[in-house]
Amino acid sequence: MGDRRRIAVMTSGGDASGMNATIRAVTRYAIHKGLEVYGFYEGYKGLIKNNFKVLDLTSVGGIIDRGGTFLYSARSERFRCREGQKEAIESLKKNKIEGLVVIGGD
Repeated sequence: MGDRRRIAVMTSGGDASGMNATIRAVTRYAIHKGLEVYGFYEGYKGLIKNNFKVLDLTSVGGIIDRGGTFLYSARSERFRCREGQKEAIESLKKNKIEGLVVIGGD
C-alpha cells in the first residue's frame, strides 16, 4: 500500500460464469497501470461492512478455472436504502478508493 491510486472490484447478484476471469483481468490490468486493487467480499454487503482484501497477482492466479466468484456474492437489502448507500460511500472514502468495478447484477 502507499500513495498509489486505488480501485476496488466486487461481484453482485447471483454467480455467473466468467466472474473470476473478469476479476483477474481487472486486477492484472490495474496493477499493470500502477494501481492498487481492493476486492470486496460479498458484494455491496462487504462494501458496507468494509470487508476487503488487497488483491495482487498471486491472489488472482489460478482463479479463472474455478466456478462462481472467489470474492463471493450476496444481495444487500441495506444497500437499497439511502443510509446503506452512504455507508458504502464512506467505506470507499475511508480506503481512498477512487473507482469501483461492479461485476454482475442486482
